[in-house]
Amino acid sequence: MSIKAYLDKHPGVKSKLHSMMIHPVECRPRMWLRLLRPFYTHCAWSSCIHYSARMDVVPFHQFILGKRSVVESFSCVNNAVGDVIVGENTRIGLHNTVIGPVKIGNDVNIAQGVVLSGLNHGFNNTDIKISEQPVTTSQIEIGNDVWIGANCVITAGVHIGNHVVIGAGSVVTKDIPSHSMALGSPAKVIKQI
Repeated sequence: MSIKAYLDKHPGVKSKLHSMMIHPVECRPRMWLRLLRPFYTHCAWSSCIHYSARMDVVPFHQFILGKRSVVESFSCVNNAVGDVIVGENTRIGLHNTVIGPVKIGNDVNIAQGVVLSGLNHGFNNTDIKISEQPVTTSQIEIGNDVWIGANCVITAGVHIGNHVVIGAGSVVTKDIPSHSMALGSPAKVIKQI
C-alpha cells in the first residue's frame, strides 16, 4: 500500500502529519520543512529564486524550476494543493502569486503583479464557514513563448496556447488558443498573431 493510499484511509493520521508540516495560522510550511526544501525541490543549477520570494513548497507535490528560469523578488509560489512546474528560460516576475496546480512552458515572461491560481475555495454550504469548506483544483497550463502582462489574473483550469500575448490587467477565465492576443476582463481574443 502506498503512503498516499494509507493516508487517504486514515484521515486522522493525515491531518496530524499535515499539521506537523504546515503551520495552521501562517498557512505555510513550518521552518524545519523550509530548511529541507533543497532536498525535495528540483531547481536547475542555472535557475534563480530571489531571496525575498516566498516559497511555500511542500514535498508531497512537485516543484520544478527549469534551466535559466527565475522567480523574482516578493513572489509567492505555493504547491500545497498541486504541482508547480516551470519550464526553461521562464521569468516569474516581481510580486507574482503562483498557486498550483500550474504548468508553465519554456520562454514565458510573466510581468509583475500576476496571479495564477489553480485553486478555488468552496462556499456553497452555508452551514460551514467558507474557510472550512473543501477546495477544488484544476490545472492551469501555459504554453511556450507566452507574454503575460502586468496585473493579470489567470483562473483555475485555463489553458493558454503557444506564442500568446495577454494584455495587462486581463482576467483570463477561458482557454486562449495559440498565436493569439487577448485582453480584457474577462479576456477575449482580439487578434491572431
